[in-house]
Amino acid sequence: MAANVYASATDGGSGGDSAQTRSGTGVRTAGATIDCPDVGSKLTSVPEQARGEVDKELALLDEQIAKAYQRLSESAQQVQQDPGFADNAVVNPLKEKRAATLERIAIAIDRVGDRPEGLEALAACTVEDGNEAPAQGEGQDGGDEQPAGGQGQAGQEQGNGQGQGANGGQVGNGPVAADFADIKSVQPNANDKGGASGGSFATSCGVNENGLFNSDNIIAAPGVTNGAHHFHDYVGNQSNNAFASDQDLAKAETSCDDQGDKSSYYWPVVRLQNGAQEQDAQKPGGGIEGNAGEIVTPKQVTLTFVGNPREKVMAMPRLLRIITGDAKSFVNGPANANASWSCTGFEDRQLKDKYPLCPQGSDVVRTFKFQSCWDGRNIDSANHRTHVAFADAAGNCPSGFRPIPQLVQRIVYDIDAPSLQDGGRTTPLFAVDSFPEQLHKPVTDHGDFINIFDEDLMGEMVDCINDGRTCGAGADGGQNPAPGEEPQEEPTKTPEAPQEEPTKAPEAPQEEPTKAPEAPQEQPTKTPDAPQNGNGGGKPADNGDDGDDGDDGKGDGAKPPADKPDPEPEPGDASTAPGGAQPEVKTTASADGGNAAEQGGGSKNGDDEDTDGLGDSQAVGQATSAAPTPSVPSRTEPQAVGGGGLADTGAQLWPAAAGAVLVIAGFVVLRRVRRSHM
Repeated sequence: MAANVYASATDGGSGGDSAQTRSGTGVRTAGATIDCPDVGSKLTSVPEQARGEVDKELALLDEQIAKAYQRLSESAQQVQQDPGFADNAVVNPLKEKRAATLERIAIAIDRVGDRPEGLEALAACTVEDGNEAPAQGEGQDGGDEQPAGGQGQAGQEQGNGQGQGANGGQVGNGPVAADFADIKSVQPNANDKGGASGGSFATSCGVNENGLFNSDNIIAAPGVTNGAHHFHDYVGNQSNNAFASDQDLAKAETSCDDQGDKSSYYWPVVRLQNGAQEQDAQKPGGGIEGNAGEIVTPKQVTLTFVGNPREKVMAMPRLLRIITGDAKSFVNGPANANASWSCTGFEDRQLKDKYPLCPQGSDVVRTFKFQSCWDGRNIDSANHRTHVAFADAAGNCPSGFRPIPQLVQRIVYDIDAPSLQDGGRTTPLFAVDSFPEQLHKPVTDHGDFINIFDEDLMGEMVDCINDGRTCGAGADGGQNPAPGEEPQEEPTKTPEAPQEEPTKAPEAPQEEPTKAPEAPQEQPTKTPDAPQNGNGGGKPADNGDDGDDGDDGKGDGAKPPADKPDPEPEPGDASTAPGGAQPEVKTTASADGGNAAEQGGGSKNGDDEDTDGLGDSQAVGQATSAAPTPSVPSRTEPQAVGGGGLADTGAQLWPAAAGAVLVIAGFVVLRRVRRSHM
């Protein structure tokens, strides 16, 4: 059945053939979609005890929509013959299933809190024209709204008159020609702001060259296999799947050069609609749900944390979860959309709802600017949005929110501009993976982040940003250094010449023990091998169970010494959480029942030793009480703690040694004088 529904739209026929005659079902799947109210975004308050059950029911709603969309795409001929078929066979049964699921959500919440009102009104869905663009408006980031016209006209013009120019991509559910725009037709519209904390900290975690993919989403659908219904690229943490507990993430290996960064960075894969059959072609989240074609490995990934133009930033809480953008924005509208597409050499021009057509020699760039204000209490929220927020155009956080480092992801792809005039036959179309009913629209692009920075490294990030410096293992632009090279600046340690002999240090000490590392001791753990075209040795089939194969040796890298003393809090810097509240550690409902890291910042044995790898770092279990750096002292102390380094010891002893030598020499001279007079 799936083979008929998702037969390649580029097999057979000419460039001008209609999609209806070439899809094998008599319908251009991209011509219609299912539009349902987004229940998750409406549930802004869910008791912690009900969170796991509610998350699973929300994931079931997504699955119901995906199946209804597939049913609709299979029934095109019946729909054309009977206008009431879609309602009777697709929409009404979907409404009944959604009503039952919504009732279970209401019961789960009512069991431990106040029953939500009005959920039953969210059961009904409609069939909409998939070629209708969502209403235009200002997105999440505010102030970067695309100009009317410009970006939308180029794609429309090139698609006009081409029946198969809107061919629906490889499997008939997008993209279409109108989803693309010539970047040169867009007026410059991007603006970057400097400010009070104008530094930057970059981390380098590779390009997913080891091919770690799955169709889970541990933030939005914990404990649910294929909760995303599309595949993600993963860099950083190598244990991210639907069933990973907080402890699993904390103890995982990382693809980041600096082993103190075990954070998880993930986003939908980009595919070429070239007829290729990846190993997920017949699997959920892949070809079965309309995500088909060759997965493109990024050419470059840059992960940079920047500051706030108004005030200094505070440390992110450990295990903070952030989703930026909206995977359902094609039907939800652009209120939470935060996609940005451009081309190298043209990044002052950003597209929100179009894929860019880049000139020869220019690469495709997708950028995510994450939320940069935190409520000071929660590491997640019921709708995964309300605990973080964007600063306004002037850099002000909403009332009760404090600025944190803003993650900016820049992902570059070596992709040629598709040939729209023949529906991508000569040069294939490209698109992000999406929920089936979202039709691979560029506006649905989104990114996910879980903060698992070591507390010392997070503190150094905050210092670096607030001091206006450029730091981090990725400060060279996100590329791994060539063999033999070292990063230009490595803020993770301050060496104290620990190997010097005490007798060779009569000069004044030369070390600078606070902010001036002499030379980085940590080498990048790996220079990536040649990209594997995203296959990853069968990992798409694994649903994220493993992810260890492609990260040889990285998990055992020791954390470098972090002997920098904690800076004193700045006078007048109000850094406590709003109201002085302790953080409510709202972790996801993972395989261990969601109780990991509960109130105690990690589990401990009877000897008060950390046993889960989480520790008491950052805001797990207690508020981050002193911005901009954590108040917990460094866990790794330098040599000769309390007595200085060996150079200090030598500097203190050499005068005594010299005096002793002079005394001995005096005795020798006196003895010789006496002998000469005898």
